[in-house]
Amino acid sequence: MNAIHTLQHPDEPFYQPQDNEQALFEQAWHHGMPVLIKGPTGCGKTRFVQHMAHRLKLPLYTVACHDDLSAADLVGRHLIGVQGTWWQDGPLTRAVREGGICYLDEVVEARQDTAVVLHPLADDRRQLYLERTGEVLQAPPSFMLVVSYNPGYQNLLKGMKPSTRQRFVAMRFGYPAVADEERIVAREANVDMALAAQVVRLGQALRRLDQHDLEEVASTRLLIFAARMIGSGMDPRQACLACLAEPLSDDPQTVAALMDVVDVHFG
Repeated sequence: MNAIHTLQHPDEPFYQPQDNEQALFEQAWHHGMPVLIKGPTGCGKTRFVQHMAHRLKLPLYTVACHDDLSAADLVGRHLIGVQGTWWQDGPLTRAVREGGICYLDEVVEARQDTAVVLHPLADDRRQLYLERTGEVLQAPPSFMLVVSYNPGYQNLLKGMKPSTRQRFVAMRFGYPAVADEERIVAREANVDMALAAQVVRLGQALRRLDQHDLEEVASTRLLIFAARMIGSGMDPRQACLACLAEPLSDDPQTVAALMDVVDVHFG
């Protein structure tokens, strides 16, 4: 259960809008519709949800899904202690009771039995069935279910079924446009625009390396990591090796090819 935690945001999380995603999210919340966010690793899906929770003044429960995550992890379970047995709500149940947002990150990683719990919440019933206690919780108007996944990781065994996917309002995220990504890197890494622009140009070049069979391209998150290291005085080549090349591949030849691109931009 250590992958499950509650987030509260005293300060508004920075988010650079890309299109109409804020208005779409607000409309979905207003009409009681769940939202599905698709996009590659490190493109800002989680930050967007944090930003919207703060904007709507709602508590946010974030669950990092994994292949051992079961419906009981979301709903809750009976626990045994010195004073006997008691029921402990899971993060989904707490979000329903409080009228907040429950965000399931990488939802396709969770076990299939979670879909049985989500379906009644994701249609016009908006109900959560607590089988072990016999309760049926009616979600208040402010409750919202949000899920995300990376389409690039989907396969026949780990994919969202059409019967589940069609219960959601869906939005697709990509990496930001160059000018937006420069502003994001400058803000998040606390560096000047010149360095941010240089790092983003490198990121754009790395994303064009499709001949090296990379599972993922350089994310905005990794660019921010590299910019922070360089901005604090670390040698640019070493920073790019640690923050970009090595996280992108385990193959020494591929890492060397990535570093050749780094040398063009920071040589």
